[in-house]
Amino acid sequence: MPVRNSVREFSRPRRLVLASAVLLALGSGALADAAPALPSPRHGLNILLVGVDSRAGLTADELRRYRAGGKGCDCADVIMLVHVSAANDRVSVVSLPRDSLTSLPYPHVDQRYGTTHAPHAVKVNAAHSEGGPAFTIETVERMTGTPVHRYLSIDFRRFVDAVDRVDGGVPICTTEPLKDPVTGIDLAPGTKRVEGGEALQYVRSRRADGKMDFGRIHKQRAFVVNTWNTIRAGLFDDPVKLWLLASTLRGRAPAERSLSVTEMVTLAARLRHLTPADTEFATLPITRFNPLIEGVGSSIGWDQEQAAEVFEALRSDRPLPPARPTSTSSIPKGLGDYRPAGGASLVCL
Repeated sequence: MPVRNSVREFSRPRRLVLASAVLLALGSGALADAAPALPSPRHGLNILLVGVDSRAGLTADELRRYRAGGKGCDCADVIMLVHVSAANDRVSVVSLPRDSLTSLPYPHVDQRYGTTHAPHAVKVNAAHSEGGPAFTIETVERMTGTPVHRYLSIDFRRFVDAVDRVDGGVPICTTEPLKDPVTGIDLAPGTKRVEGGEALQYVRSRRADGKMDFGRIHKQRAFVVNTWNTIRAGLFDDPVKLWLLASTLRGRAPAERSLSVTEMVTLAARLRHLTPADTEFATLPITRFNPLIEGVGSSIGWDQEQAAEVFEALRSDRPLPPARPTSTSSIPKGLGDYRPAGGASLVCL
């Protein structure tokens, strides 16, 4: 059920107690030093953020209004490796396209059917549907050579409810008309604030600009920047709402290395002075569309040399490396380009 008004469920005394406790911790810096379970690696903190294609919990009316019908695959259709610098003064976000070709090299039990799979090729997003969070973490670590310290997955229900926790919604913007007949998003040029349902339509849109999944990745990272900017501007003044937002994002499902609610609030406190100018975003460099593989379908391949430089930068707690020309790419220009962008360039005005 929608949760935007569930703050009313708290009695006034209970709300005041929670507000006092969280506000005291935020104001004193206690949360920045509390929760010892939150890692603070010498070379920064890596969080794997996954958007899961699951409609569980959406009502029939919501499925119709948000154009979210169809059968969910429980696959990881959004995969972002988020690096928080050791000094908490920079956040680097690298998107791994869902159609990236990889392999599951060991025999494993498919969680959907209980059957055992031999090693086989897959798109990276299938790791979640076959093996859940733990398998997704293992696959991303193997592909990137980069440790994942914490994990957070968000399905459609929690995404809608979390955005509804943000008073006034989140701004999205476009310089050209944006219309997707599949998700139903229909935006005129300019900036508009959206709540949960329309936000879901926006971040799922991949047929509005001719760039398919690459265009959708750009929308998703713009949404991340504008959400953080909105939270910075308002939610730190209301610790109860901040805590409830974290609770909604986290959900209740157990997951390996999952961020806890306390850890999310702790991390937010550490980063509360971080502006969009202190963030950077990139999509992994793509060089080719792979030949069709039976049981896999259409997939894409990384520029392994430049991808290695990106992951080495994350492991070494350095900013993302600049783009450099590649002569081997068979991908049309504008699709799959590796072009690091500062978060300030993605902010809606």
